[in-house]
Amino acid sequence: MTSRERLLTAIAGQKADRVPISTYELVGYNSRSFENNEPSYKNLMDYIREKTDCVCMWDQWSNQKIAWSSYPAQIDCFETRGENWTERRFVLHTPKGDLTSTHRVYDNLYTTWHTERWCKTIDDVDKMLSIPFEPAVYNNTDYARITDEVGERGIIMSGAADPAYLAMELMEFGESTVWAMTETEHFAKIVEEIHRRNMINLENMLKSQVVDLYRICGPEYLTPPYLHPDYFKRFVAPYLKEITELIHKYGGLVRIHSHGKIAKVLDEIISCGAEALDPCEAPPDGDISLGEVKKRAGSQMCLFGNIQLKSLEHAGIHEIREIVKFCMDEAKIGGGYVIMPTAAPINVPLSPKTEENYRVFIDAALEYGKY
Repeated sequence: MTSRERLLTAIAGQKADRVPISTYELVGYNSRSFENNEPSYKNLMDYIREKTDCVCMWDQWSNQKIAWSSYPAQIDCFETRGENWTERRFVLHTPKGDLTSTHRVYDNLYTTWHTERWCKTIDDVDKMLSIPFEPAVYNNTDYARITDEVGERGIIMSGAADPAYLAMELMEFGESTVWAMTETEHFAKIVEEIHRRNMINLENMLKSQVVDLYRICGPEYLTPPYLHPDYFKRFVAPYLKEITELIHKYGGLVRIHSHGKIAKVLDEIISCGAEALDPCEAPPDGDISLGEVKKRAGSQMCLFGNIQLKSLEHAGIHEIREIVKFCMDEAKIGGGYVIMPTAAPINVPLSPKTEENYRVFIDAALEYGKY
C-alpha cells in the first residue's frame, strides 16, 4: 500500500497492511514548513519521510484579516525587543472603540504566546463583532505545489474551528468560562454570529479547493472540568455537526481535534458524524483510555493518538517501546487507527533525546503495527 492508501483505509475504519504512522505537526512533505527548514531537525525529518505516513497540514491563502472578515480594519503594531524575545502590541480600531492585544515570541521556541487577549469584557467582544463582515476570498494556487510534494506519500489536511472556541479565544481562558456561565445568552449570540461568518468563509474555501481531510479544532475549550457537559451539548455539538455536514457536501473528510477530558462528551462528539478523532488522551492528561474510546467510538470513528509529546521528549527508550505497544494493543484491532503523538516539538535546536525517541517510536510502530 502507498501511504495515501494506508491512511484513507484507516480513516474509513478498515484494516490496512499496517497501522499508519503520523508524526502530526512534523510534516514530512511540505517544503515551506518550519521543521523542513530548521537544520537541527533535518536528520529526523529525513527519517520521517522514509518511514512514516504524511498527513500534510496545509491551508489556502485567504484575505481574511480580523473578526472572521476581510474588512480592512486598521491595526497598528508596536514592537519591543527583549533579551531573548520579541513582543508585538497591536491596537485594533473598531467602529465601537479600540482593542489591544499582545503577542510574544521567544528566540528558541517556534510558537507564539498570547500575553494579552483582545477582549477583557463582554463589551470588548461587542466591539470586535462591530467590525463589518465581508466574506473571505481564497486562493488555491499553491495547491499544485503541495499535491506534487505529497503525492502518494500521504494526504492533505486543512484546518477549521468551532465557533465557541473562537469566541472563547477572544478572552483570557478563565474569563471566557465565566462569560459562558454568567452571560450565557450573550455568549450564545456571539457564538451564533461567529458561526454565521465562519460557515460562509468555509464554504468559500471549499468552493476554491477541497482537500482530503479537515481538522476541526477547539471542542476541548468546553469540556469538563472547565464547563459542564451541557455547555458542550449546546455550544459545540450542533455547530460541529453543521461544519461536518458542509465539508461532507463538498467531498471532504473530517477529524475532530479535542485534547483533555472527553469521556462525558464523547457521545456528543460521535453524533457529529466526523470520520476521525484525535488525540484521545489517556489519564492523567485525559479521563478515558484509548481502549475505552475504541470501544465506544471505534466502529464510527478512526482514532488518531495517543503518544504524549512529553514522553517523546523525556522518557527512556524502553518506555517509548512499551507505550507504542500499549497503544497498538488498545486500538489496533479491526483497523481504524493511526498512531500519532499528541503534539510536536517547538524548541530550536531539536533535542538529541527527542530525536532519538522519535526514531524509537517510529521503529516500534512499524514493528507492532503490522496486521
